[in-house]
Amino acid sequence: MPSPEFVDAVLDVVRRIPAGRVMTYGDIAYALGSNAPRAVGRVLALYGHAVSWWRVVPASGLPPQGHAREALPHYIDEATPLRHLEATDDYRIALSSARLGYDHEIYSEVAP
Repeated sequence: MPSPEFVDAVLDVVRRIPAGRVMTYGDIAYALGSNAPRAVGRVLALYGHAVSWWRVVPASGLPPQGHAREALPHYIDEATPLRHLEATDDYRIALSSARLGYDHEIYSEVAP
């Protein structure tokens, strides 16, 4: 189980992801100085309902597992760049344009 401090840190990063942009689980782990993207996923599975969980995706660009239909309206409302939009559960996020850049202030506390 992730520590309460890690949970708070993950949720804080997710709250700061701008609308229409995404970060991968690994991006959030990196921003926190961690090598634990699965722990980030665990935090979101347990506590992510209170934050913009749809803005955190796997490195594949797929929507969060099991939540494609629920996430799609958020992506459309926020104008998140998407690819292969053929059905409500068959699409990917266009990571090349939707992924938050490493120059964003979220990464400012990470040692280079």
